[in-house]
Amino acid sequence: MNVPCRSMQAAAPDRPSRVSKMDIDRDAPATAQGEIQITASPETVWAVMADLRGWPTWHADVKSMDVDGRLEPGTTFRWKSGSASLVSTLQAVEEPREIGWTGKTMGIHAVHVFTFEPMDGGTHARSAESFRGLIPSIFRQYSRNVLQRGIDGMLRSLKAEAERRSAAANA
Repeated sequence: MNVPCRSMQAAAPDRPSRVSKMDIDRDAPATAQGEIQITASPETVWAVMADLRGWPTWHADVKSMDVDGRLEPGTTFRWKSGSASLVSTLQAVEEPREIGWTGKTMGIHAVHVFTFEPMDGGTHARSAESFRGLIPSIFRQYSRNVLQRGIDGMLRSLKAEAERRSAAANA
């Protein structure tokens, strides 16, 4: 089943949104954004996203996850997504509204933020990510495409898992 996910190539200045505690590097050579409506409460969506160790169970791209502490700013996690091995550090943790981290892999500095807002009886999820480094500077469009595919895939997987948990809880 193909779930619609709205890619956002540039932020919509006329769209009202709460102010996030964290933002991506908007001047980075590669940035991408996406959003999706999820038929589950923000608390359910948060529970899926905040369980870092559980990511490999619901997102096929995440192969492994090792978390060095509690879910709080400063906590480091090591993970494998696709062919990349990443070391990331949580920067923003605001239950059930926002989670964000910075990370490094192959000389790329990444910043990734998810926000969750109650909307239409469910949750409006947004994700944005930036890449800075030699590879995204040289291969800008390729890096942007990689980011966009990753964001869209993670949002679709998050939606599927949160809606599965919500349906199971309401059964």
